[in-house]
Amino acid sequence: MEDGRRAHITVVGWACTTLCLVSYAAAFSHGASLSACTDMMPGHLRAQLHSPSNNYVTVHTNVSFYFPGDKVPVTVRSTRDFMGFLLQARKVSNDEIAGTFVFIPPGSKLLTCFEDGDTVTHSDKSLKRNLSFVWKSPDQPIGDIKFFISIVQSYFVYWAKIESTIVAQRGQN
Repeated sequence: MEDGRRAHITVVGWACTTLCLVSYAAAFSHGASLSACTDMMPGHLRAQLHSPSNNYVTVHTNVSFYFPGDKVPVTVRSTRDFMGFLLQARKVSNDEIAGTFVFIPPGSKLLTCFEDGDTVTHSDKSLKRNLSFVWKSPDQPIGDIKFFISIVQSYFVYWAKIESTIVAQRGQN
């Protein structure tokens, strides 16, 4: 009788663990959650962070400066497929999220971390490599910015806060 109860508990425990993992995987397959807004870290169970210096992804723009109100093209390039991402522009001075994305590629969606459209994430698990976005700077001066992207290669492997070079603000300070 004791063994039967122990086997039942084991099966129930296994079922609960499996359901939890499946629900976590399903939740993040449609984009990052708002809990990732600040630290840009995926909330996956047992995910392994890899060093940003050893990544295969670059995020860059074709401009080195912008004026308030400008639209800035942002390109993400990868030498390997990845499934998920989270992209933001942040002020160099205080690391605050800034501006909004006005163009995003298929397979992605806008998130509202602090204001509408200030963050972009994946909307499905399709494999991605090269993505193009357009970011609009606020009409008021905010200073120099950098773009940051976190990439999820698989449910267990990710890179957090890969950064672009500084894009300097021109015009009023």
